[in-house]
Amino acid sequence: MANKGKIAALAVMVCAIVVFAVSGKEPSSDDTASGNAADAATETGGSFSIPVNKITTTAGFFPVELDGTAMEIIAVRDSDGNIRTAFDTCQSCYSSGRGYYEQNGDYLVCQNCGTRFTMDQIGIDASGCNPWPIFEEDRTVTDEEILISYDFLNKSKDIFANWKVDY
Repeated sequence: MANKGKIAALAVMVCAIVVFAVSGKEPSSDDTASGNAADAATETGGSFSIPVNKITTTAGFFPVELDGTAMEIIAVRDSDGNIRTAFDTCQSCYSSGRGYYEQNGDYLVCQNCGTRFTMDQIGIDASGCNPWPIFEEDRTVTDEEILISYDFLNKSKDIFANWKVDY
């Protein structure tokens, strides 16, 4: 039981740290068409910024690099139009380096374990085989942008230490 508590606490801490991730992935034509090109997210002061007008019901993957660590943030609108955010890494599979997501239809699919998630499930659960959430308290959403502090991202970058995204 104590280990589960430590794991949950670590998961919450890592989620807070790795809010915006950089994968080094080249944007695909699908990314560009949906406004999710790598340059859509920019640095603003002490926070990573994602333009709200780039967030759709198709998952956007926004890369960020901190001290040589490539990270990536997923931002998407759920079926009610709410913005959901998570790190592009699976809470259970992250250490394998292959626990990243690709969208397949209406689902995000972990490329390590194959677990599937709807957009409504992103950014909710801080345990198990789920995308590593970036909770509302770990970001600021305005009419124009989603801001995630670099302090938070720095605290989360360890979950990307083995990341091996193949694009």
